[in-house]
Parts: sequence; C-alpha cells; structure tokens
Amino acid sequence: MIEQPAPRSPTLEDVARVAGVSRSTVSRVINGVRNVDRELQETVRSAVAETGYVPNQAARSLVTKRTGSVALVVSEAEHRTFDDPFLGRVFTDPFFGRLVSGIFGELRPRRVNLMLMLTETDEARNQLVDYLRQGHVDGVMIISTHADDPLPRLLTESGLPAVLSRRPSRPMPISYVDADQQAGAALAAECLAARGCKRVATISGPMDMPASRERLDGFREAMARHGHAFIPSAEGNFTQESGERAVAELLAQYPDIDGLFAANDLMAQGALLALHDRGIAVPGRVAVVGFDDSSAAKACRPPLTTVHQPIEDMAAEMARLLLAHIEDRQLRATARIFEPTLVVRGSA
Repeated sequence: MIEQPAPRSPTLEDVARVAGVSRSTVSRVINGVRNVDRELQETVRSAVAETGYVPNQAARSLVTKRTGSVALVVSEAEHRTFDDPFLGRVFTDPFFGRLVSGIFGELRPRRVNLMLMLTETDEARNQLVDYLRQGHVDGVMIISTHADDPLPRLLTESGLPAVLSRRPSRPMPISYVDADQQAGAALAAECLAARGCKRVATISGPMDMPASRERLDGFREAMARHGHAFIPSAEGNFTQESGERAVAELLAQYPDIDGLFAANDLMAQGALLALHDRGIAVPGRVAVVGFDDSSAAKACRPPLTTVHQPIEDMAAEMARLLLAHIEDRQLRATARIFEPTLVVRGSA
C-alpha cells in the first residue's frame, strides 16, 4: 500500500495568489498593520477564509511583538485565603460567570486567548507582576474588589496595558469599567418607598469593598430623601449563607422590618430562605430587593425584584478597552460607566 503524502497547509503565497495582492500585503493585514486600505483588508480576509490559511502564531509574535493572549486577574485581600467563601465561589458565582462570558464573547472572534490568574497575597501579586513584565501576555483585566489592593497601582507603574473592573478607590491613570452603584441602590430604595415600606433595613457587602460602600451610601441617601433618617444594616460577604445570617441578626433587633435591600442577589436569596423559614410572607409582610439581576434572582421563590447591571456588556467593554490600549500604548486612561435599571418581579 502506497502511503499518501500529508496535505500541504496553505501558505501566505496561496492567500496572496487568491487575493491578487503581494505576499507583503497579506502579511501586513494578518499582522494588523493599520495603513492598509479597508477594501484590501476585506479581500485578504476573504482569501484567508477561502484557502483555510492559519497564521503561524510563533512567527506572527516575532513580527508584532505580541503574544495573542491577555490575562484576567482576580485579586483578593491578603487576610483572606483560598478557604474563604469569596475565592471558593469564584467559579460558581453568577456574577463571575457572566463576566467571563462577556469577555470571551469579545476576545474569541479576534483570536485572543484568555489566561485566568488568582492572587491573594502581596507575594503572589509581586510574582504576578514579574511574570507579566516578562511579556507572557499583552495586557491585563483586573477584578479587584478591595480598596487597599496594591495590584492596580503595581500594574500602572509597570506600564503594562491594564483595565480595572471597577472605579479605583483612589485616583490613578488606569482605565476602568463600572456601573453607577449608588444610582442602582437608589433604584432599590425608590422601589421599597413606592410600596409604602416604613421600616426598611439593608444587608451590605463587606465594608472594605468600594462597591459595598457605594451601594450602602446610595440606598441610605435615597431613603433619607423619603424621610427615613436611620436604616439598620447588617454586613454580609455576598454569599447566600451570609444573607441568611444577616436577616437573623436584623430581625433579632428590628422584628417589624417591612422592606429589605440586599446588596447582591445571592444574599437576597439567603434572606428569602430565612424569611420563609420564619413564616414571614414575601412580599406580603416584607418586600425584598436584590442587586445584579443574576441567575439567582430568577431561581428565588418568589422571583426576586433586583437591580440589573449589564455585566456581559461591561465585560465586553473591558476587553475592547484593553485591546485598544494594546494597540495604542499612548491611549489615555478611559472610564466607561453603565447605568443600572430595576427589574420588577415577585418579591417587591
């Protein structure tokens, strides 16, 4: 039996012949050189699709000085550990899943790979920055939830293209994407006030997180405009279990609560379970509003009224901003703020 030779892979020359252009033009289009006529770009891309040509990433990296990869870094406070509920729920938290989905949706068509990295100590952060400085990725998206996290500053000082998933807690020249957290919490307050709630309480997130403080401040300020001078609060950690504990704490001190705002849907879900266990009707006796509009909100019984922030759109914008900074290293730091909306369901 005569062994057939393996089929030859398409080359740049094959693409150039089909497109009717020079090999150098094909190379410039594939490598993202900007000064190529738009019609020529489309012609070359059509020829690439027709021939089935796959760029040699190693050779391309030598030309472009890029890896074709970016990192998504989840940076946690040093006093926490991998046994802590926060890091334990990274891969199951609806928020994180929606964030990654939005990022992938933007990167995949551009053939950009995504690396996931977790850091929880200063030593791990310093090791990460050293690794990134060695050119293993082209840029970084940072999920940093704590005000005292040094990683955004370290990456800014390194000069590596970076985008932050929230407004930085102190001024620094780094691009970021965020929702208007205070405005979202105000929507929750308006909902409870419109229902006629008179004895309102809230479950906050951890107070070392800027988003938690902003949601708490926004809720209290909006309730103050409706004449509520004091809003009791119990602190949770964005998990269902902490929502259950917080409701128990609040009811022990304020048993006549008739309205409750939880700073994320998982805590609201825990609150609903705790209220159900105590025979407290929702929304009959206590109206409940959450925040995020995650899959947990629809799984609640009754379905949860919640503040929607467009996580997938925000994540895609993070990816677009990062790619823009990679393309133009002189691009100034940019902020993108998304407006939340209220989704009314059965709990309020």
